[in-house]
Amino acid sequence: MTISVLVVDDHAVLGKGLSMLLNSQDDMEVCGQVGTAKEALDTCKEKCPDVVLLDLSLPDKQGHEIIKELKESCSARVLALTMHEDEAYFKRVVEAGGDGYILKKAADDELISAIRSVYQGEVIVDKTFTKLLIDYYRNPDKQSGTEKNYDLSDREKEVLQLIALGYTNKEIAEKLYISIKTVETHIARIKEKLGLNRRSELVRYAMRNNIISTE
Repeated sequence: MTISVLVVDDHAVLGKGLSMLLNSQDDMEVCGQVGTAKEALDTCKEKCPDVVLLDLSLPDKQGHEIIKELKESCSARVLALTMHEDEAYFKRVVEAGGDGYILKKAADDELISAIRSVYQGEVIVDKTFTKLLIDYYRNPDKQSGTEKNYDLSDREKEVLQLIALGYTNKEIAEKLYISIKTVETHIARIKEKLGLNRRSELVRYAMRNNIISTE
């Protein structure tokens, strides 16, 4: 299966370089390279990419402002690729429904791996933000409100914590010493209890609730 990717970056040279990198992969194909929010939305509707690689600083609109529209227009996964390491940008992407956040300073293989993971339904969070996420969970003043936990079991909460921290199913299985199939079962139950469908929705839910270990 070839992963169709739309590259959105207002720096043409960088966009071209990204396109060349992705096209060199056997399982990826760039369906478009654009530099504005409007072009991104138009191309997404026309070509329905699997993944949108989205720069957050666009000339006509901030990238996070079009994430919801991109996902609604063609059910694409949206991976933010940005130089911004600050908390505000990261939170905006998560709240908007982004499926991942990776920094432009990341190595090529990290970016390629992130695209594949996002395509498979994982949520990717640059490790730079792990501490930020933990601090956010522990500080109730930063939360936008507390929702019900809908009787999640302790194990389900553990799985949800790791999902929010960007762990893949395989990494969760290794961390908790359980099988990948068991992880998938826990995730299915969590989604059912919370009435959510996407992994990115689980991350947003977790960010609004104090669901984190104190270790």
